[in-house]
Amino acid sequence: MANKIYFNNANIGYSTKEPVLTNVTFSVDEGEVVYLVGKTAAGKSSMLKTMYAEIPLLDGDAVIADFDLSNIRPKNVPYLRRKVSLVFQDFRLLDDRNVHENLLFVLKATGWTKTAQIKARITEVLSQVGLVDKEFNMPYQLSGGEQQRVAIARALLNDPEVMLADEPTGNLDEESSDEIFKLFHSIAKSGCTVFLVTHNTQMVRRYPSRTLKCENGTIVSFAQQSETPIDFEDLMQ
Repeated sequence: MANKIYFNNANIGYSTKEPVLTNVTFSVDEGEVVYLVGKTAAGKSSMLKTMYAEIPLLDGDAVIADFDLSNIRPKNVPYLRRKVSLVFQDFRLLDDRNVHENLLFVLKATGWTKTAQIKARITEVLSQVGLVDKEFNMPYQLSGGEQQRVAIARALLNDPEVMLADEPTGNLDEESSDEIFKLFHSIAKSGCTVFLVTHNTQMVRRYPSRTLKCENGTIVSFAQQSETPIDFEDLMQ
């Protein structure tokens, strides 16, 4: 399988003098789910921002969804973000628009113009997250778990190759968290690579997959799927 995320001797952060992470080397295959864990302020957010081209790669090599982060031009960042979607902890839905309108806004902003295709795509992604019956509900009429599923549907609209998720269950209860993790693994089976930052050790245990850890200023491989038992007490230390 082809790498959808590739970092080699990369330095991550906001300043070449004081990088947050150094010598970052790992790759993620198509259709793989990978968790990124670590202490607060260990560099997880900086890692995601680099992948999303929100901050530049400081040094080294990095490619995501065939975009070279070492020399990506500003004009190409919007195209990267069609192939690399991002799911936030706080949903970031437009509160004054219903579910359909939230999704419609993204499709129109990314160049969709044909009404029939727009309607079909909205129905398709809502079906994928199990919310077809909520299409015309306002965000305040949805539970937290449902709002996050709408956010995931929004992230699926342009058929991304990679989905990044930043603490997607941080505001959710156990039942909703279980649904979200199950959904991410289902999305990966369709071929989309999922790179998920999380502190939710209960869900990592329930849905084991390869785990990376921000530790001592770099990223280390903590476990290869379920081949090596994970010590969850050490995982977040």
